[in-house]
Amino acid sequence: MPATETGPEPLPPPDPATLRAESVLSGTHRPLTFGIVSVVLLIAFEATAVGTAMPLAADELDGISLYAYAFSAFFTTSVVGMVASGQWCDRRGPLPPLATGIALFAGGLVLSGTAAAMWVFVLGRAVQGVGGGLVIVALYVTVSRAYPERLRPTVMAAFAASWVVPSIVGPLISGTVAEHLGWRWVFLGIPALVVLPLLVMLPPLKRRASGPPEAAAGDGGGAGSGGGRRNVSGGGRRIRLAVAVALGAGLLQYAGQDPRWLALLPAAAGVALLAFALRVLLPRGTVRAARGLPAVVLLRGIAAGSYVVAESFVPLMLVTQRGLSVTLAGLTLAAGGALWALGSFTQSRPRWEPHRERLVQTGMALVTFAIAYTPLVLVESVPVWTLALAMGIGCFGMGLTISSLSVLLLGLSAPDEAGRNSAALQLSDGLSNVLLLALTGTLFAALGGGSVSVTGTSGAGEHTGAGGADAAQPAAFTAVYAVSAVVALMGVWVAGRLRPEPDTGAPGEAEPRRAAPAETEEPAGAAVQGE
Repeated sequence: MPATETGPEPLPPPDPATLRAESVLSGTHRPLTFGIVSVVLLIAFEATAVGTAMPLAADELDGISLYAYAFSAFFTTSVVGMVASGQWCDRRGPLPPLATGIALFAGGLVLSGTAAAMWVFVLGRAVQGVGGGLVIVALYVTVSRAYPERLRPTVMAAFAASWVVPSIVGPLISGTVAEHLGWRWVFLGIPALVVLPLLVMLPPLKRRASGPPEAAAGDGGGAGSGGGRRNVSGGGRRIRLAVAVALGAGLLQYAGQDPRWLALLPAAAGVALLAFALRVLLPRGTVRAARGLPAVVLLRGIAAGSYVVAESFVPLMLVTQRGLSVTLAGLTLAAGGALWALGSFTQSRPRWEPHRERLVQTGMALVTFAIAYTPLVLVESVPVWTLALAMGIGCFGMGLTISSLSVLLLGLSAPDEAGRNSAALQLSDGLSNVLLLALTGTLFAALGGGSVSVTGTSGAGEHTGAGGADAAQPAAFTAVYAVSAVVALMGVWVAGRLRPEPDTGAPGEAEPRRAAPAETEEPAGAAVQGE
């Protein structure tokens, strides 16, 4: 038979044995895996070290009343970085936002480490937040574009595993440095770690995941299509809306710190800005936990916000209420990284894929238990080591939850939507942290938490204690954990709505459920994400 009738020979199917042998550490993936995991390792060292040193920094700068701002400033500005990174990734690939984000991340650490006043310290955290927002979304897009779907759970597990060593040695190192050399060196020492991740990851990233995705290039590349112009215009609008979200969150935080009735005005303005911007930036149905992508995005915020608030106040609570040193207080959280990684490793096993929704529900139940248990340590008869055990259980639950949500999000995203959807996921994460820190910070200050003080150390480095009636404010800490526990409990219900309905109707009806709102005029492909 002539060749013109038979056509070209079809390519043979992939060898199943070859597919099974492929891993994130196989020859084609190894350099990039080492590179991106090294970046997560840097972020992990920063989080554990800075969190441990924060009580001393706030006390020396006379900023205990603004303690929550030191955390929320990071999350507030990261919103802008996340949305900008999503647009940047979808147009030019993850390389530019990743490199820029690492540079800003390091610059913010230097600014905080040299601060002479609390407001400068908070400003440094804000700069750091922009860089962190750029980095985290770029990492998600890198995973989406550079790894096949079957390897993504393993990459997410590797991200979690990279927290193990920092979570164990980070509090010990940062606490020792803070007590003997000063808390500033905790901030100023971390930027030195930036160079190695850049050198390791930029070459393989440029080869494997640089440039716009094929769908975006095809849609907007034509001279007369206008798709690229619409994408740029839409991207600019989304960044402006992200700025509105950050401004709205900032107004709410400011209002929360002002006990006067006039504070209701900035609070109302903040709510209006958030309501207007989030209806575009988040998938439609997020607030009501619509099935599929909206529920995934909402639950990410619930899980991250409730746990971050709880963990942020643990060192301050143990130092001021139980008299622990900064080092010992930080070590209470040391086992969390290993158990978080174990939870992430568990979810990466193929046999759990059909049960991912139940896995997330279990994880959120464990997180709720850990948060609800934490304020019991305010009772002197309750051993502090039990808190370390409870927080470890919560970390295992977070490993199950966070990594699973990342896998679900990437599975529900088309290639040219990975940046926008990853930005929505991280936006939910960051915004929930900001709002919950603002709420709990307000309650903390209103119940007298701003009057607690962190005492210094003796010449030998031994903590002198935080006793005194003015240091005891158990009601302030209890309120923080009560709010966090209620939010985490809500997440158990939302976890039952992660899977989209099997039949969502016509593609045209499902389209707005995938992209944020209908007015973004972004491509469809969302039939997998119904309500």
